Amino acid sequence: MSSPSKQVDGFIAKFDQPMGKLIRSIRAALRKRFPTAVELVYDNYNFFVIGYSPTERPTDYIVSLAANAKGVGLSFNHGATLPDPTKILLGAGKQNRFIRLPNAAALATPEVEALLRAAIAQAKSLPATDRGQTIIRSVSAKQRPRKLPASS
Repeated sequence: MSSPSKQVDGFIAKFDQPMGKLIRSIRAALRKRFPTAVELVYDNYNFFVIGYSPTERPTDYIVSLAANAKGVGLSFNHGATLPDPTKILLGAGKQNRFIRLPNAAALATPEVEALLRAAIAQAKSLPATDRGQTIIRSVSAKQRPRKLPASS
């Protein structure tokens, strides 16, 4: 069995090169933002997901990167309760909301920064000193294509 890091590299390698680069850059920015968080990784049927959580419990995640062949989103676990004066959050569920990320720089915009600060404030506290770890939670045997079909 390979290390979680190598497994994540393999999951990302399933995507087209530009999408893989986008996923890696957003992951790096989130890891920098949440250095002590546990990365919970899912290579599911519809999406490749990395959640950032103060614990190993999936329900405790603060935000997660969710990618498919069409793009990358940032999901807020309790997004429905976050202040969103600029109305950038998408979704209509009782709990979760998300935004689409065209690039890693979008994480540094004032609107997204405010959402991240609010999400952190309402979450369980992240460990102060631990070094974050990566845990592979699930890998689906059957998956939607991670690459867009070639145009004819």
